[in-house]
Amino acid sequence: MTHILAIDQGTTSSRAILFNREMRIVASCQEEFPQHFPASGWVEHDPADIWNTVVRTCREVIEQGARKASDVVAIGITNQRETTLVWDRATGETIHNAIVWQDRRTAETCETLRAAGHEAMVTEKTGLLLDPYFSGTKLKWLLDNVAGARARADAGELLFGTVDCYLIWKLTGGKVHATDATNAARTLMYDIHKGGWSRSICALLDIPLAMLPDVRDCAADFGETDPELFGEAIPILGVAGDQQAATIGQACFEPGMMKSTYGTGCFALLNTGDRAVTSQNRLLTTIAYQFGGKPTYALEGSIFIAGAVVQWLRDGLKIIKAAPETQPLAESADPTQNVILVPAFTGLGAPYWNAECRGAIFGLTRNSGPAELARAALESVGFQTRDLLEAMQADWPDRDASAVLRVDGGMTASDWAMQFLADIIGAPVDRPDILETTALGAAWLAGMEAGLYPSQDEFAKSWSRDHRFEPALDDGTRGRKYAAWKRAVQATMSA
Repeated sequence: MTHILAIDQGTTSSRAILFNREMRIVASCQEEFPQHFPASGWVEHDPADIWNTVVRTCREVIEQGARKASDVVAIGITNQRETTLVWDRATGETIHNAIVWQDRRTAETCETLRAAGHEAMVTEKTGLLLDPYFSGTKLKWLLDNVAGARARADAGELLFGTVDCYLIWKLTGGKVHATDATNAARTLMYDIHKGGWSRSICALLDIPLAMLPDVRDCAADFGETDPELFGEAIPILGVAGDQQAATIGQACFEPGMMKSTYGTGCFALLNTGDRAVTSQNRLLTTIAYQFGGKPTYALEGSIFIAGAVVQWLRDGLKIIKAAPETQPLAESADPTQNVILVPAFTGLGAPYWNAECRGAIFGLTRNSGPAELARAALESVGFQTRDLLEAMQADWPDRDASAVLRVDGGMTASDWAMQFLADIIGAPVDRPDILETTALGAAWLAGMEAGLYPSQDEFAKSWSRDHRFEPALDDGTRGRKYAAWKRAVQATMSA
């Protein structure tokens, strides 16, 4: 038994990655699934797509790398956070499509709660803002809008879970209804200071407490898989939301260390240790990880659209066929043009938190074309990252503004995008040897709990860098480019 299976269930695809005893990837399988947009600002997933892609990719990597399930010591799960599912306690059937974290249908509910003066209480307990991003108002919407759901929930017939919780339920054959502290902390219903579900917030949202899962450490016993799934029962020993798993995979275990992950969205986390820092700049206070019942906190900035802007170039504008084409396009863009794309396709996240504004493009000329749009798309990710870093610096002034930013995720494969990121933030950017740090974090949690992988300190020592991108822009150019971005954002929000 020398392998760990990491399930990385993301927004646009499910991946299974098999790691060996040395924490190296020996097999990987990924499968995309459809996105559903039933109305403007609404985003849904078919739960069957989530489940089926997870099972198929797991079976594939076990066959590729381990040959049989008995070679797998344990499973670690990491997942798209905040995405909300409700299912029947007895049958496991979901009552509706999963409502995805990007979905904005509850913006009016959030505004009503904010106008009634509830946001301060919610933020104090959860570290979050009243925004459609989080699970709580999504769950309220399901109970209020799916026929019979409210009565069934009150009768104890329905269960709520984020994607990790749903997968644990399905993998264990309905035996375990549990989540971990990092996912619970993103629901808008979990008191991150007391370490339990908030009765007052659940009452505010009219959520029955009986629907909510048990909350455990990131490295803990989450049950065993049904033997029929993979041939033998496999323990599930690690769970963390995708951004927290990436923080763990990047070994950001010391206060002041920071990572930024570039997937569908972009998420930057700054480790603040045992202190839950209250943001004055509309960042989120969250749990980075929890071991032995003790949480480590973080400040988080969330960008809704990062890699998704490249998908838009491919699927919406159809100016590229594959993501890697953006780099040569950006390199060929006219340097005299200053096209700025504000990708507020589903609103703007931190530090603006504007759910209603939509995307905009500025600076177009008759000569603007695919190359300029590709460059603007990649630059938008760097600009948004600087927004987050400046807010974090204001909340945590002790952090050195020139300190290294560790990055991971699919977009980091683009040298051009990472060099621009270093240029615009004015600090070094480190790309690790293993780009799949989200899956690595989940694998380490399970492997450490199983006794196969090293302790936290030894794991941190094993982190290694693939490349460091040093800033090359002069201060004047950096300042002018960022000022143009800020003007574009303000114009977008004012439209």
